[in-house]
This record gives sequence, C-alpha cells and structure tokens, in this order.
Amino acid sequence: MKRRLIAAALVAPFLLGACGTAKENPAAQGKTVSAEAVAEIRAGDEHNETDVMFLQMLAYHQKQGLEMTSTAVKRAQNPELRTLAQAIQATEKDELAMIQSWLSGWGAKTTADTAASLHADHGGLPGTGAAEIKALSTVKASEFDTAFLNLFLAHQHQAMEMSKIEATGGQNPEAKKFGERVKQSRQGEIQQMLKLMNG
Repeated sequence: MKRRLIAAALVAPFLLGACGTAKENPAAQGKTVSAEAVAEIRAGDEHNETDVMFLQMLAYHQKQGLEMTSTAVKRAQNPELRTLAQAIQATEKDELAMIQSWLSGWGAKTTADTAASLHADHGGLPGTGAAEIKALSTVKASEFDTAFLNLFLAHQHQAMEMSKIEATGGQNPEAKKFGERVKQSRQGEIQQMLKLMNG
C-alpha cells in the first residue's frame, strides 16, 4: 500500500489539471506534462495584492522545503521516505519555477519581504526556523526520520494554511486554482508521512 501511495506522489507533480486552460495547457485535459513545461504555464495579468503575497510567501516556503528534502534524500534511513522526499522535491522545484515566472510577469518581487509587520494581517510569514532546518543535518542518523517527519508535517501544514488565504482573498483565477492544488497535494503528502510515522 505504501509503495502505491509513493508511486502516486511521483506521478502527481505532473498532473496539473488545475492550472492553465484546456486550449493552452494539455494538463487541463488530464494529460501529463514534462517538468520543463510546468514553468511555462501562464496565469494572465489579472491579480491583486493577495495573489502576489500568496505566491511570494509560498516561494519562501518552497525554498525551505527544498532545503529540508535535500537533506532527507541524503540522510533518510527509510528508503520509502527518501523516495517521498525526492517526489516532493520534483514537485516543489517545478512549482517554484512557475511561481517566480508568474511574479516576474506581474512585475513583482519573486521573494517575500521577511519584515513581520508586513504579514501581521494574515498571521505572520509562515516558515520553519533556520535552526530547526539546520538541526536536520546534525541529528543522529537513527533519529533523523522521526525528526524530519515531525518538522516537515508542520511545514506542509503551513502551505495548506497559506492556500486558504489565496482561496478567500485572491483574484487571479489560475493562482486560486493553484492554491487549491497546493492544499490537496500537501494534504496527500501529510497522509503519506503519517503512514510512514506509524509504520
């Protein structure tokens, strides 16, 4: 059962039916697309401050996720966890390229301003502490899997919370669809991680 779940995670990053239009994007017709094609999906010009903030916050979040999963690929003791970390890396690298492309197209910064006051209205800038991420490199090998899963479960839950901000306040249709896909994919990852934690 675990192998089927992880195999699904490897395929899921390239099923982007929620993004683009049927005319422009083969994924909208339920077809798979290459990793390179993900960054080419266009969001259009219509957007508001929430769309920009959501994407900037998620880009910040993705970079932290890529750092953590890179460590997991090297240090995870359970091969199924290594496979899951690789699948998440593939997803988030492609999503990050797409996010940066959309923000650049809107003339917005591709990074989030980390000043706490700018994010007070939506609960602060979600992020995992740098010390916590660094600790993954030094924790005992025998304790790594548990430490990573505990930290990354909370991290992916933050992404789901960010997607709620976009759902309620965003304007761009494709960014809103992307936010929904983020919520669904992270929920699936959390379920897989819980299964790994419970053996």
